Amino acid sequence: MSLVDEPSTPVCTVAVRALCEFVARQGDLDLRFTPAPTALQGQEGHALVARRRGPGHEAEVSLSGDFRGLRVRGRADGYDAGRNELEEVKTFRGRVEAIAWNHQALHWAQVKVYGWLMCQARGLTSITLTLVYFDVMAQTEHPFSESFDALTLQSFFESLCGRYLHWAQGEARHRHQRDAALESLDFPQKPFRPGQRDMAAGVYRACVQSRPLLVQAPTGIGKTLGTVYPALRAMPVRGTDKLFFLTAKTPGRRVALEALQRVRATRHGFPLRVLELVARDKACEHKDKACHGQSCPLAQGFYDRLPAAREAAAQAQWLDQAALRDIARAHQVCPYYLGHDMARWADVVVGDYNYYFDRSAMLYALTAESAWRVSVLVDEAHNLYSRACAMYSADLSQAEALETRSLVPASIRPRVDELLNQWQLLLEARRRAAPDSAWQVLDELPEAWIRTLQRFNSAVGEYLNDHPTDAHGALLPLYFRTLSFAGLAAELGDHSLCELDISTSRPALAAAAPSPQLALGDPLFDPASTGPGMLTLRNIVPAPFLAPRLKAADAMILFSATLNPSDYYIDLLGLPDGTQRLDIPSVFRAEQLEVRVVPLSTRRDDRAASLDTLVQALGEQARRAPGNYMAFFSSFDYMEMVLRAVQARWPELPVWSQARQMDEESRQRWLQRFDTDGHGVGFAVLGGVFSEGVDLPGRRLVGAFIATLGLPQFDDINRTISERMQARFGRGHDYTYVFPGLQKVVQAAGRVIRTETDTGTVLLMDERYLERRYRVLLPDWWRVRPAGPPGSAQ
Repeated sequence: MSLVDEPSTPVCTVAVRALCEFVARQGDLDLRFTPAPTALQGQEGHALVARRRGPGHEAEVSLSGDFRGLRVRGRADGYDAGRNELEEVKTFRGRVEAIAWNHQALHWAQVKVYGWLMCQARGLTSITLTLVYFDVMAQTEHPFSESFDALTLQSFFESLCGRYLHWAQGEARHRHQRDAALESLDFPQKPFRPGQRDMAAGVYRACVQSRPLLVQAPTGIGKTLGTVYPALRAMPVRGTDKLFFLTAKTPGRRVALEALQRVRATRHGFPLRVLELVARDKACEHKDKACHGQSCPLAQGFYDRLPAAREAAAQAQWLDQAALRDIARAHQVCPYYLGHDMARWADVVVGDYNYYFDRSAMLYALTAESAWRVSVLVDEAHNLYSRACAMYSADLSQAEALETRSLVPASIRPRVDELLNQWQLLLEARRRAAPDSAWQVLDELPEAWIRTLQRFNSAVGEYLNDHPTDAHGALLPLYFRTLSFAGLAAELGDHSLCELDISTSRPALAAAAPSPQLALGDPLFDPASTGPGMLTLRNIVPAPFLAPRLKAADAMILFSATLNPSDYYIDLLGLPDGTQRLDIPSVFRAEQLEVRVVPLSTRRDDRAASLDTLVQALGEQARRAPGNYMAFFSSFDYMEMVLRAVQARWPELPVWSQARQMDEESRQRWLQRFDTDGHGVGFAVLGGVFSEGVDLPGRRLVGAFIATLGLPQFDDINRTISERMQARFGRGHDYTYVFPGLQKVVQAAGRVIRTETDTGTVLLMDERYLERRYRVLLPDWWRVRPAGPPGSAQ
């Protein structure tokens, strides 16, 4: 919906599909998986139907009509003037009888709206409307036709428009009030902190000028408020529809919501709708129930109760997780999907990266579908690279197919067997080519392997269509993984590695009876002789996947305390050449942080020899300046080795360590040890949950020991990645090892100084920190010096 202000009544424009989905949708929320055509299949299906029509057929007919200031427009799929017949084509997979009644009702609502618009445009008194369901797999048409007089269609059209117009006029008033309030918005925190004004000015210019911006800004200047405020102020100037604030972790969402609360507190009743999106498992009220009306009471009749819930949410305006849950409970609707609906009507949406950058990202899809003008703020943007790589990676294992085989329906088992045959052929070919190597990068996947995977996906899709109410157990998780893998395999390029891994260990696999056409001992299917295999599509450069998402945003602001060097992030994320860069100087002074290098080697082969030196330096620092410290290591094994040595050498020193598996409650208990009056050392793994996003100001943390350079392992995978990075960017070693490692080091050390009054010490416990190529990547305000020998005065 777009809004245009006129002197009197707001004029609103809405697409036919959006109008019908808003007003005519009814019945249950039903998320039982039913395979749907891909976007490409849908386009090809529409084109094929159009080609089958005669010479008098008009395709993609643009239509529009008005009702009391509301303009409705869209494209009818086809019209034949000779037969006076309008067609709307809907593609599907499976059985046409399986299309839910409420989906059919929604489709008919669209056809009838197009029918009236055509009658109005051509001066018709009646028309034949045909809803054509096109099976993309069988390429067959299933038409349903009905004749209507123009007055009946006009009445239907006006009834829909009348119900929508009330909401649209309210939205137009809200937009006008919102923009007026934002135009006069004062900065909610005065005075500006040092560096905060420069950051806000840079963000404002980027939003108004519609340019991407990469901001490195230090801890302590108020980055969140320094981005949210200027982005909001730019919205009425630029005509921005929505602001998305995207975070990597839950604490980032909380900080963003606190900043937005401060903005809204500048004026009573500030007209700004703020929505928090959370993961489904965090929002679900009935985790023991499935998401459909026959199981969950909040899904039953969801669309019938949604309008009242939507109205209440729009009036409430502040829609964090707790507020949205209260509204959903009052109206007996699902809070998670109420949140999804409100994403269309919120001014600011706060959520995880995946809501915009993932392959099936909701906010990106809505932006493209609705042609919104959006500004996107990416918090802690140094995390986006690793998160994006994970979003566009997938793996499949031979063991998973074997374990699932006995659990899938009998009609699917032959397709699983075909897949297992291809696994066996792939693994045998690999063993013949390189019998001594367990890991290999493939230039491409065998065509037969891909075809077999596609046949498996098609067979499962048809089965799910034919059995929508069955409990699918192990089949559905495997199907989701094979679909994801097939989709990424179709886009395989030099941005990703295709890896085949043959482990020497053989995990116990579930016994599986062979299908009739495959006997045990058959060379193509012999579980006893089959070593485990893993295929991985590992994305290492997400830029090609992120490019359309970056382009869809009117303004893209990425900010963090660690975005050095900027070229590394620009190259890997695919930011355009014109990306602006802003580096805000630190507000901290060198006198606040003592940074010393302990010259020892933390390389794997040298750890035993350097252990005594490391332990002595750690204990002496903790004894010399009592308080709470964190000690970071490259792995759990190394951490535990040092921990044992510290306990033996310094038994009076309190220590506690990160566990390999920790839930939220355990993490909080670990952090609570850092009391203002406490003393001791918390041992953790660099790059883990405690090395960033942890705020322990003042005496809660007085120092950190970093016993690693943070470099990834020098294994076959990273050597291959380095070669790809070298070929693509000319800096393979830096992009694979140095930049990711030092970024983690700076993040971990950044836990020590959180405010302008904090003081502390960081010991960089590796001799390589004395080398210039590493020290240039440390913060400019640090004054790094070598530490004296253990036992000497510092």
